Amino acid sequence: MKPVLLVLAAGMGSRYGGLKQMDGLGPSGETIIDYSIYDAVQAGFGKVVYIVRDYFLEDMRTLVAKKYANVKCNDGSPLEFVFVTQELNKIPAGFTLNPERQKPWGTAHAVLMAKDVIKEPFAVINGDDYYGKESFKVLADWCRAHEHSTGQYCIVGFELDRTLSESGGVSRGICHYGSDRILTKIEEHLNIAKEADGKVYGDNSVSGDTHITIDGKALCSMNMWGFTPDYFAKSEVIFNDFLKTNINELKKEYYIPYAIDCMIKDGSATTEVLSTPSSWFGVTYKEDRPAVVAKFAELVSEGVYPSPLY
Repeated sequence: MKPVLLVLAAGMGSRYGGLKQMDGLGPSGETIIDYSIYDAVQAGFGKVVYIVRDYFLEDMRTLVAKKYANVKCNDGSPLEFVFVTQELNKIPAGFTLNPERQKPWGTAHAVLMAKDVIKEPFAVINGDDYYGKESFKVLADWCRAHEHSTGQYCIVGFELDRTLSESGGVSRGICHYGSDRILTKIEEHLNIAKEADGKVYGDNSVSGDTHITIDGKALCSMNMWGFTPDYFAKSEVIFNDFLKTNINELKKEYYIPYAIDCMIKDGSATTEVLSTPSSWFGVTYKEDRPAVVAKFAELVSEGVYPSPLY
């Protein structure tokens, strides 16, 4: 069984100031998604599902067809690509979209768009985050081990101080779990940054406490998940309930952590917290770009990646 990689690539980077998913950051113009797919294929993934928007669907199709034409899976078969679009009007029957709404419905809604094209255990990642080779290996191993499971999911947690930006504060969901490594909640923190004293500070959006010390070794969510296909049916039920309350809200979004929290509370699923030795990096702000370009150049010079990748 070859797991599926689901890439969330529908969002525009408002803070970054452009479409990050298509920005060439590697020495030969590689995008962050290119590196993620390279690592995923090496880890044993066999299909990539892109979640995109209608307005750049054809650009992505053309780009992918050209760039990955000769990419093979570990068993020698061609790497498969599927495209699915996320749009505001893709909501369940019985609900009427508020014509004033412009904001997307969120990451959990985006994942639901792939319910008809994924039948295997699958991973979810952001298109503009670099997760590292080890992270994909950890996730691929989990997917293969849960081929026949239901109601058992996972999240790959990154050490907080490996996910910070030097260009400004970031928002991160801190994972809480017990000795069994089963997730109990994800607590959102805002404005997280390492300050001159070497400590990490942030604001707890749940309690309202501001400028509190946060353990830099705490595992946080970077939106790297592992699911079995039964996730779709569970998430769809929760989305329906979400819309009953929020259909006329203009900014409320249906996020993956919200869906998982609902499943934790009703006991319909458990989520294992996996850890990775990899360091995350990405382009949260446009000022991050030079450092990311330098990092990819360093990884190539160290022999971690070839250049060009494909």
